[in-house]
Amino acid sequence: MSKTVAAVVGDAPEAPTRPRLGRRIGLIAYSVFVGLVVLALVAAGVGVWFVNRSFPQAEGTIALDGLSGTVTVQRSELGIPTITAGSTDDLFFAQGYVHAQDRFWEMDFRRHVTSGRLSELFGESQVGTDAFLRTLGWRTIAEQEVAALDETTVSYYQAYADGVNAYLANRDAADVSLEYAVLGLQSADYEIEPWTPADSVAWLKAMAWDLRSNIETETERALLATDYTDEELLELYPPYPYDENPVIVPQITDVPAATEPAQAAAAGIRWSEVSDVVSAVSTLIGDAGEGIGSNSWVVAGHYTDTGMPLLANDPHLGASLPSVWYQTGLRCSAPSDTCPFDVSGFSFSGVPGIIIGHNASIAWGFTNLTTDVVDLYIEKLDGDQYWRDGGLVDLDTRTETLKVAGGEDVELTIRSTVHGPIISGLTPDFDAIAADPVVGTAGAAATPAAEPDGETAVSIQWTALQPGTTATAIFELNAATDFTGFRAAAEKFVVPAQNLIYADITGNIGYQTPGQLPIRGAGDGSMPQPGWDSAYDWQGYIPFADLPVAYNPDAGYIVTANNAIVDQNYPYFLTRDWDDGWRAARIDELLQRAIAEGPVTAEVMRGIQADNQSEIGKALITAFENLRTGDEATDAALDLLRQWDAQNDADSSAAAFANVVWDELAQNLFTRGRSTPVPLTSQSRQFLVVQNLLADPSSAWWTNTEIGVSGQREMLETSARSATEILTRAQGSNPLQWRWGTLHAITLTHETFGTSDIAPIEALFNRGPFPVGGGSSVVNATGWPLGEGFATTTVPSMRMVVDLSDFDASGWNHLTGASGHAFHENYTDQTATWQAAGLSPWAFSPDAVTAATEHTLTLEPAN
Repeated sequence: MSKTVAAVVGDAPEAPTRPRLGRRIGLIAYSVFVGLVVLALVAAGVGVWFVNRSFPQAEGTIALDGLSGTVTVQRSELGIPTITAGSTDDLFFAQGYVHAQDRFWEMDFRRHVTSGRLSELFGESQVGTDAFLRTLGWRTIAEQEVAALDETTVSYYQAYADGVNAYLANRDAADVSLEYAVLGLQSADYEIEPWTPADSVAWLKAMAWDLRSNIETETERALLATDYTDEELLELYPPYPYDENPVIVPQITDVPAATEPAQAAAAGIRWSEVSDVVSAVSTLIGDAGEGIGSNSWVVAGHYTDTGMPLLANDPHLGASLPSVWYQTGLRCSAPSDTCPFDVSGFSFSGVPGIIIGHNASIAWGFTNLTTDVVDLYIEKLDGDQYWRDGGLVDLDTRTETLKVAGGEDVELTIRSTVHGPIISGLTPDFDAIAADPVVGTAGAAATPAAEPDGETAVSIQWTALQPGTTATAIFELNAATDFTGFRAAAEKFVVPAQNLIYADITGNIGYQTPGQLPIRGAGDGSMPQPGWDSAYDWQGYIPFADLPVAYNPDAGYIVTANNAIVDQNYPYFLTRDWDDGWRAARIDELLQRAIAEGPVTAEVMRGIQADNQSEIGKALITAFENLRTGDEATDAALDLLRQWDAQNDADSSAAAFANVVWDELAQNLFTRGRSTPVPLTSQSRQFLVVQNLLADPSSAWWTNTEIGVSGQREMLETSARSATEILTRAQGSNPLQWRWGTLHAITLTHETFGTSDIAPIEALFNRGPFPVGGGSSVVNATGWPLGEGFATTTVPSMRMVVDLSDFDASGWNHLTGASGHAFHENYTDQTATWQAAGLSPWAFSPDAVTAATEHTLTLEPAN
């Protein structure tokens, strides 16, 4: 017994009664304290066991039914697995097993999303979401795609599903993930279902929806058209600035029948050649919230330090925890025609294969194509029929049942026309369009037929609502060895429509537009079309041979950043709604500068990914150059702005002020007090709109009587004053202490329980906030929604730089970590590197993988 404890419990001298009573109370209190500590320690021990029970086994040997040979899973310090197997079935079986080890809750949640079954998990609150998703019918289309797959591809998906199910076998839900234990508080009887190939294929539909391009823009125009003139809509939705920002493929390349090693260019680019781009970009207003987008570029070897190409990619997606990406390597132990895979990169948990990355011969990257692949149609209904070319046609009708946790089943009737499912009645926006429709005839070759009488509805036509071949394209891309094989895979990559860039170990670089891009009829699809007139139907798809392609272009590099693919001379209409090209222009400028200074290195490529220059910030410096408000605090902040280098660095005070001014200016111009507010959903477009307005001080948009503003000067002054007040409340009255990174911080939010509104549950799963730099239409694209605070919501979800001279010299990173298990060491261990726009070493060769291996798991056949 310690001296301290002995003195308390019995060794002290006898005392009078009252002190003894006090001593007794003290002993009771101490005993309670000790008891609580003991209970806390026991609870902590139980908690640790409860949490750790779902952590994956990373070492040792596991015998599994379904394997035909031994598979090794080597994990790095970051938990990234490299899987080596002797056959394709064993390889994808093991990938399914490992995905389930680390991310099964994410996979299960995703399949409930894609099949419209969230109500089964979360109850009545998700009935509306399920109704919309069932109406789109992703799961049904995925099942049709699986049924049409070739035998080899089916075997890959089935092997993957078998691997997932092997992991689930004989495990209770809480053994699989902590989330199931929390779910049990609401749905105690929930049971995990076996995984199927359709569960994997359906996730590709969800990604296509996430990258669906301009449906929101088309909806916005349709709603605004009832209150704004055509001239005003053109001001709010201006055409792409072709004279200022670059296109991806200035000249379509004639691709040789058989690809050959690239030849070095005769001369390098001179710095003077970028003068037009530099001068244009310096006056532009950048894009502050382009949201879903991406950057990618590839540089030919005659400009690099190694003499071989360098390829960079950073897709911009909504922030999520865990990250949407899962890094892995897939290697056949003896690559051959029957087992051709030796590939590494970023996968989706739930989907076999590698989505973005490289194999032993080629590397590739994706950015969103932003072409218009989805249209709305105004339909005229008469009971169970709809009007087409003067006659009535039967609606396609089906009924589905929504299962609701803790509630009654809901019966859903889904109606479709020749264009697609009817979606009015499911969301307020589509209901509003149906209630007061404006039919778009922009670019129409003829006036539409007279509108029939009847009930008005809105239907949707979208390339992803037809069975496609993307599920096969993934494996063809993974096994391609040259540009010919790459293009063959691209031809099958239907949805989501992406820009595909390319490089190979013989020195070639390239670009290919993939996917099914519709050929429209009488209209251009920028507004809802008249569904009763077949002249406005899609007329087919652009032939693959006519899609934009570049192969070893004279420029020696290719940049894609959701900007226009081609100029206005391209014979097919693609869209009116490109990203307006500020990121593309900045990357192009930085690449040309790097080439002029030469040589380009992998570190230079990474530095471009980290670039924080704000074009809207540069425009604001000019706009406020001579403005004094007479308010001491505001003028001090404006002085800070005028001295700013236009870099949205996390520790920048001026960046904080500039971005708040921009946010306030956009709201004061377009939303506050307006009887019909203009949606601020695309900061890329808003930058172009405001750039045009800054050049036109007499524009009526500068006057907003509802907030007491008349003219450009008053609008700018009001926005600066309110920005100062916002920052003073948030970060104090000293402008030098303002920090953009703190204002713009990201909280990593668990995709399900992270927004439960139950603080202890949210604390289990969420992490942060983490200060970040960057911004919208900044190359380091950390976006936020205008008018809704400044916290980062869209991010470079991953970054990679691939070195074709030595794949082991490549680097990669993504937002969170390999593990989906809260409290696992790999849950958010990549976040600090992501904050700094850094990269971690990317081991690929067997020797490099072995050197990086921290844990080895062996999977063996059970028999």
